[in-house]
Amino acid sequence: MSEKMKPGFIMCVCTGKCPGFSKMDIWDFINRVRIELPVEYGFIHPQLCEEDGDRFLADFLKSHRKVIIGGCAPNMQYKMFRDAFAEAGLDIKTDLVPIDVRDMTTDQAVEKVNAALEKMEEAK
Repeated sequence: MSEKMKPGFIMCVCTGKCPGFSKMDIWDFINRVRIELPVEYGFIHPQLCEEDGDRFLADFLKSHRKVIIGGCAPNMQYKMFRDAFAEAGLDIKTDLVPIDVRDMTTDQAVEKVNAALEKMEEAK
C-alpha cells in the first residue's frame, strides 16, 4: 500500500473487561499491528459503541481513510457504525473492514489483521 493510502486500525476492547480478549495481550497486539503491519497507525479505543466513541469515530472519519476495526462481530460493527460512515460520506461496505478478534491469541489476532490488509490490497 502506498504511504498515503494506508488504512487506520482501531482496536475496540469493549471497556477492557470483555472476557473475549482474555487470551490476548492487547498491548502487545496493538504494538505489533502498528509496527509490523502496513497501517498508518493503530490504537485502542475503550468502547466505540458509546457516545464518546460515536464522537471520536465521526472525527476520525473526516480523514476519509479506510479503517479496519478489530473488536466484536462484523455484523454488529456494520449496524453500530453505519450512521457515522454515512454522515462522513463513506461507504461502510468498502471503507470499513470489520474483524472479530475475540477469543484469539495475540498471534492469531495479528494474523487476522494481516489477512484483512492483504484482502484490501487485492481489492484495489
